[in-house]
Amino acid sequence: MRDPRDACHVAIPARDLDEAVEFYVLGLGAKMARRYDDRVTFDFFGDQLVCHLSETVPAEAVAYPRHFGVSFARAEDFDRLVRVVEHRKLPVLSGPSLRFEGTAEQHRTLFLVDPSNNVLEFKNYDDPRLQY
Repeated sequence: MRDPRDACHVAIPARDLDEAVEFYVLGLGAKMARRYDDRVTFDFFGDQLVCHLSETVPAEAVAYPRHFGVSFARAEDFDRLVRVVEHRKLPVLSGPSLRFEGTAEQHRTLFLVDPSNNVLEFKNYDDPRLQY
């Protein structure tokens, strides 16, 4: 188990760093930690997200197999994010929707697309023990 002060590190390609800042900071409310000519680092819900300037970005937004995001322990946090997405009109790939209805893994999910076609999934399980 990691120390609560540790942060998971995720690095993704970005075709334009200004677009990345607009989406992650102004859209999702992440905090910008550092910015350089070739990358920008965010505090993304308590973990580290780095957008590296790249000419090679996904041609289209496809959720599987590669995506990342947050599994919220509290339903209110998921609901709050959904309201932010709707209010700021962020690009939605699918959802919000209910997955695996009627099973132990039932959860609500929302897939977003950033300006470089990276896919983000946000979810909240009915049973919080399944968050990991």
